[in-house]
Amino acid sequence: MFSLVIRNLIFTILQPGIVAGLVPFLILKKLEQPTNGECNTIVELLGLLSFGLGLLLFLSCVYCFIRYGKGTLSPTDPTKALVVTGVYRYTRNPMYIAILLILLGESMYFHSFILGSYSLLVGLLFHLFIIFVEEKRLRKEFGPHYSVYCQQVKRWI
Repeated sequence: MFSLVIRNLIFTILQPGIVAGLVPFLILKKLEQPTNGECNTIVELLGLLSFGLGLLLFLSCVYCFIRYGKGTLSPTDPTKALVVTGVYRYTRNPMYIAILLILLGESMYFHSFILGSYSLLVGLLFHLFIIFVEEKRLRKEFGPHYSVYCQQVKRWI
C-alpha cells in the first residue's frame, strides 16, 4: 500500500503537477505579472473556490485509485480494477474535471486570459485523449464491465 501511495505521489507531480502547476506558473512568470496574493474581488474568490474544489476532487480520485483500483493515475501504471465508486459514480472522468477546475481557478484568481485559453486547450486535449486513447484502452482492458459503466455514467457530467 505504501508503494502505491508513493507511486501516485510521483505520477501526480509528473502529470497533473506539470499541466496544472508548472505550465501555469511559467505562463504567468513569462507573459504576465502575477497579483500580489490578496483576494480583492469576487472573481479571485471564485477562483480560489474553483481551485479548492478541484484539488479536493483530485485527491478523492487518487484515493479511489489507491483503495479500489489498486493502481495509479498514470496510463503507464494503471489501476488493476475498474473504479466505479466514489465520484466515479457520477462521472467517468472526475480527475480530468478536477484538473480543469484547478486551471479555471488559477486563471480566475490571476485574471489571466492566456491561462484561461491554455485551460480551454487542455480541456480539448483531455477530451480527445479520452475518446481516442483512454476509452479504447479501458474497453479492451475491462470489456463488458466498462461498456455497462459507460451506459450508466456520463463521460463528463
